[in-house]
Amino acid sequence: MSTMYESRADAAATGSATRQVLVWDVPVRVFHWLMVLSFAGAYLTAESERWRLLHVTLGYTMAGLVGFRILWGLVGTRYARFSSFVRGPKAVAHYLGSLVHGKPEHHTGHNPAGALAILALLGLTLAVAASGWATYNELGGDWLEEAHEAIANIMLAIVGLHVAAVVLSSWLHGENLVRAMFTGRKPGRPEEGIRSAWRTVAALMLVAVLGFWWLQWQGAPSGGDLSGGTTVSAKAGHDDDD
Repeated sequence: MSTMYESRADAAATGSATRQVLVWDVPVRVFHWLMVLSFAGAYLTAESERWRLLHVTLGYTMAGLVGFRILWGLVGTRYARFSSFVRGPKAVAHYLGSLVHGKPEHHTGHNPAGALAILALLGLTLAVAASGWATYNELGGDWLEEAHEAIANIMLAIVGLHVAAVVLSSWLHGENLVRAMFTGRKPGRPEEGIRSAWRTVAALMLVAVLGFWWLQWQGAPSGGDLSGGTTVSAKAGHDDDD
């Protein structure tokens, strides 16, 4: 099993020695923070024509990151795999009940409730990227653009709930979950830690993202205008012909 279903108090009672063990590999951590930065940047530039290329680039980045996360969720390290943290409604209800009763279950990896947020954000990211791509390429009407904005706002709401849950869980469990996503380490028994951080995979992912950004910027119009000059120029030329 990849999760620890006993509380920290129960662990102490049974004499189980805990320490800081490696839980999150580097690919998971790099993915997480790239998603945070990409979503924040894409959301903040959504209404600006000047920064349209940046908005589109970050949207494509998010879609690519989700593709990687799905693959890593199948073949990655112990706590990165979906099989280690995706649970049914009963497990989610049991975990939430433990919070209400003040005896929260301690999970070395993601808890069942957090898993729901992760799955929702992965699915919504694909939906917002697909609708954004279609809107950018003028494959739909105003309804598609409105759907794109609505999905992005739903994502923002779930992100807000996720952050609030992280803060609450950190307090209830007495551990800093935000710091854990930087260091990769959480309290656990020695045998529960993963063996390798997989830094090479993370480095390749980071190189791929930076390379994609460089290619996007290479195609940007001169003068610092990031509005996507190719599409705009093509439309202008068509209007002149008319």
